[in-house]
Amino acid sequence: MNSETKARPAPLSRGRRLGAFVFLSPGLTYLVVLLLVPLALVLSYTVFQRGRFGGVVYEFTTENFTRLADPLYLGVVGSSLKIAGLTTLIALLAGYPTAYLIAQLPRRWKTIALVAIVLPFWTNFIIRVYAWIILLSGPGLVNSGLKALGLGPFELLYNQGTIVTGLLYSYLPLMVLPLYAAIERLDPQLREASANLGASGLTTFRKVTLPLTIPGVLTGCLFVFVPSFGNFVIPEMLGGNKSTMVGNLIRSQFLSARDWPFGSTLALALIAVLIVLLIAQAWAARRA
Repeated sequence: MNSETKARPAPLSRGRRLGAFVFLSPGLTYLVVLLLVPLALVLSYTVFQRGRFGGVVYEFTTENFTRLADPLYLGVVGSSLKIAGLTTLIALLAGYPTAYLIAQLPRRWKTIALVAIVLPFWTNFIIRVYAWIILLSGPGLVNSGLKALGLGPFELLYNQGTIVTGLLYSYLPLMVLPLYAAIERLDPQLREASANLGASGLTTFRKVTLPLTIPGVLTGCLFVFVPSFGNFVIPEMLGGNKSTMVGNLIRSQFLSARDWPFGSTLALALIAVLIVLLIAQAWAARRA
């Protein structure tokens, strides 16, 4: 009993508790004001009705939740899942070799390569999307090059492929950086031991490198899938009116249809999906 009592940490004094509260208060205020309060408002609006001219009528209803089962909205969710999943898969296939090669570079070149990876984030997001519109438009650089080769022009804008391209360009660094961190932490002696035991490079990668970097893979996939699934700027600018994702649907409910209760219900459903993904990622990372 005495040893257990001695092992317990001493309770914080009143002054230290006050100091801890002072240091934590900015972050707690941020969470309460900008996360919990808006989330509570969204949750409360889901059980009310839309007014005749928009806004909220504070009369209880469950119709907003039953509308989620409408095939129209389920189709939008399915299309969003497909686009976000395809973007994540391509980002993983392109990001893993990139991160692996960066991890093998000399230290000086690693810094240059990492700066090049994050360099697009230094430019305004909207400007980068507009750049893709200019590149992929009818008289744009890509079609001009294809036409010179006798292969064009093609309709490259306003389709799901263009949306995937824009999402991939925007979020590929979010895949590369966690993968690089996971690969960089690997002990090189493990791969050397595998080679000394006669394993080929592919076998070493499959049985040593890849299993040990699964947490980085899961983190990168989550970082790409979550913003891709809820994005509305890229589908609207690069997809036109031909492709609608969940983010566009939520935006239209709030700003165009002015149906705040149903828009809040859609937003809550999106948050629920993302929470499930976070829990699944944490569970898979622990198992890995």
